[in-house]
Amino acid sequence: MKTKFNTAAVISASLLFVGLGPGTASFAAERARADAHIMEDYARVPMPPGFQVIAHELEGPVFADAKGRTLYTWPSRAMRSGFAGDSENKSVCGDKVVLKSAGLMSPYPPGLDLPDPETRVSCIAFWPPVYAGDDAKPVGDWTIITRDDGKRQWAYGKHALYTSSIDRAPGDVLGGSTTALRGDSPAAREPVGPPPAIPPAFRVSTTVRGRILLTEGRYSVYASDRDGPNKSNCVDACALTWLPILAAHSAQAQGDWSIVERAPGVRQWAFRKQPLYTYSGDPGPGAIDGGDEPGWHNVYTQLTPQAPKDFKVQATMNGDVLSDSHGKTVYIYRCGEDSADMMPCDTLESPQQYRFAVCGNSDVAKCLKTWPYVVVSPGAKSDSRLWSAVWVDPNTGRRAQPSQPGAINVWAYRDRPVYTYAGDREPGDFIGNNTGEWHGRWNGYQAFWLRDIGARG
Repeated sequence: MKTKFNTAAVISASLLFVGLGPGTASFAAERARADAHIMEDYARVPMPPGFQVIAHELEGPVFADAKGRTLYTWPSRAMRSGFAGDSENKSVCGDKVVLKSAGLMSPYPPGLDLPDPETRVSCIAFWPPVYAGDDAKPVGDWTIITRDDGKRQWAYGKHALYTSSIDRAPGDVLGGSTTALRGDSPAAREPVGPPPAIPPAFRVSTTVRGRILLTEGRYSVYASDRDGPNKSNCVDACALTWLPILAAHSAQAQGDWSIVERAPGVRQWAFRKQPLYTYSGDPGPGAIDGGDEPGWHNVYTQLTPQAPKDFKVQATMNGDVLSDSHGKTVYIYRCGEDSADMMPCDTLESPQQYRFAVCGNSDVAKCLKTWPYVVVSPGAKSDSRLWSAVWVDPNTGRRAQPSQPGAINVWAYRDRPVYTYAGDREPGDFIGNNTGEWHGRWNGYQAFWLRDIGARG
């Protein structure tokens, strides 16, 4: 299944395809325009009745229930001190309201009072379990576990499934992400979906620019602007630098995938008619250095829509970053609470004490001066559900009504406001990067990287 983006939400081809100089074959530019509209295809896997697959602009195909609510898992991961999350065939998300810290990741000891005790909710209230009916039966990778309270809960890949209370509309994927911008909380929830429709030699990883194609060994996959449809023009010395990804003799074309015969008996994979290569200059798995070479680009199974017009791409000494209209680096605040339930604390509904402590030593006025919101300009709008204009009460950091005195209209990415940093003086500065606890990965600010030189897939 291929779903089209709104045509206004297309990423600029200039950001993704370089080296399109005079004389370059038009196939590359046409391929860029076509790919910007296409959502990733996926393998049709057995599903129980009442579930569906939805196409998301960032995460690709994800599972949802009959009402369009995205399904998430909470896989167990090692923390600084112990483990958090669900082990296989087990749910630890319960109905008890947690009021004390767990000390699993924070340098502070466990047992500290958590903020806003009067409004805190239980894990299952925030992450409702996906219950299975009495007559439900396992199908494929879908199984049923029995919770400690005796209720039956759906699981996929042996991990219990949940929906998210902060997903408000069908198709929302606000509860968690598989990108680097999800934060490095080892217990973060992740949306789950069907496998991508790709040959076994490849894999797909989620980045803010799109769902990037990698080899099974996690090496980046590239295509050349100089190739034609299903024709490789990279031969001789070129093929020693750009290594054709060869297809086995038993491999078969499928969907978007075709096979190019480079020479008798030598077969090369092509995706959407683009012959595919790895780059000998990449230092290791996940490196994307080849994308800096003129005429070559990374390959995506789908591209992420363009940010609103109030933003642009700014080159820095560490790669491309999202900036405001004046070139100031944009930052996203990330926060994972150190409690047994590992609640997110970076939403507008979360306790704001964490952010105020990091951005202004709990001085709200200092916080607003040091980390100002990116305000929506008159007439600006978003053509993507990833970006939204939200009203915020700056004194509380909470969501506000447009008519509320003092409320400001600010940009939010995945419903989380974005900021600039007062310490950045010139376009390309990213002095505020990694501010906060655990270099900003657990509770703090990180630059909104679009193309980080140190990135790994």
